[in-house]
Amino acid sequence: MIFRRFGGACLALACAAPWLPASAQGDDAGERFALHAQSTYVWQRKPSMDAAYDGPNSLGAPSARSYSFTATIDVGARLWQGAEFHFNGEGARGAALSGLHGMGGLSNGELAKTAGSDLTLYRARAFVRQTWGLGGATQDVDADMNQLAGTVDTRRLVLTAGNLSVLDVFDGVEASHDPRTQFLNWSFMTYGAFDYAADARGYTWGASLEYIGDGWAVRAGRFMQPRESNGTELDTHLGRHYGDQVEFQKDYTLFGRAGTARVLAFRNHARMGSFDDAIAAAQGGGGAPDLATVRAEHSKSGFGFGFEQAVGAGASVFLRASRADGKTETYAFTEIDRALAAGLALDGGAWSRPGDTAGLALALNGLSSAHREYLRRGGLGAFLGDGGLSYGSERIVEGYYSWRPLKRLWLTADAQFVRNPGYNRDRGPAKVFSLRVHTEF
Repeated sequence: MIFRRFGGACLALACAAPWLPASAQGDDAGERFALHAQSTYVWQRKPSMDAAYDGPNSLGAPSARSYSFTATIDVGARLWQGAEFHFNGEGARGAALSGLHGMGGLSNGELAKTAGSDLTLYRARAFVRQTWGLGGATQDVDADMNQLAGTVDTRRLVLTAGNLSVLDVFDGVEASHDPRTQFLNWSFMTYGAFDYAADARGYTWGASLEYIGDGWAVRAGRFMQPRESNGTELDTHLGRHYGDQVEFQKDYTLFGRAGTARVLAFRNHARMGSFDDAIAAAQGGGGAPDLATVRAEHSKSGFGFGFEQAVGAGASVFLRASRADGKTETYAFTEIDRALAAGLALDGGAWSRPGDTAGLALALNGLSSAHREYLRRGGLGAFLGDGGLSYGSERIVEGYYSWRPLKRLWLTADAQFVRNPGYNRDRGPAKVFSLRVHTEF
């Protein structure tokens, strides 16, 4: 797939648009206008678990239920040769387990930090993508969500600008990036330690530039940070507060099967609280450390390495490893400073069920020493805060089976097992069982 996004792949209801000028068709006279839509419902149940104590931001010990619902409409139009515009209107509602607290790898990637029982409507995306062909062979582009059908040169330059998700462009692991159709846990959406710029719903404004060559690519982008940690309002001062990332991608062949390796580096700059500063302030004044009292201009940097490899007909494996400096609070994603995730994805064609998929993955999440000490002393983060901490790495196993009974309908059963939820050996293990219904039009 040429364009990757935080959302499921969709079939196009493509429409001819004779009112557009001929130049809008591009060299390939591909789609000039398209309408796509998706909806996803996720129901989750967590049985009761053991816990020596609870804190303000703990995953609750009693049994609990959760749900989320999202619906998205994408309107796409070709503006002129090589350029297309997409607008996404989206609605969401839901109720999170323990208010979306208590784990580094949260259990449902469809639950935004602003989830509520009332349906909220908002603009998710409004962006332009300009592609300049630079030669080479011709590559087909399939009709998809946020993507018009057509053809492109294998060597090309791509500028994407506007309102979108950073994950639309960066870290395109095909088998593990979409909680609407694949793994649900946040640990498998992207690099766990990648604190990518986004508002509380996962979207931002900015621009990226990609050079895609024959078998390799390099891309870079700058995007807006929220005004405050995990907030809904974005900081428009891109010269002062920003999230930068650069990624190099290389395709290769191993034992006759295709693979892709990626290396990503990121640097964020914003008004963030330092764990060491919060601890020092609390020692002087007493009480638990509080990041909100010590926010100042800080930078946060990190890197990730990942690969995906075909291992058989319809089977692939993936691995991601990432690390952030862990000196400052989580600003836009989740509370993970060190992460290793690996998994296997299988296409149902291998057992005569084309359209079905199955997956199994493992994540090991960790915290920096300063982050651990902050939580041990009773500090609260965006998602964590048990009032104390007996530290242990958070270990997550997730498996799912997605059944496709109809052309545009997927039903998924999913199970997650979490040891040391919230990095606390005094709590858990936690189990989360999920049912997901996903449709595309």
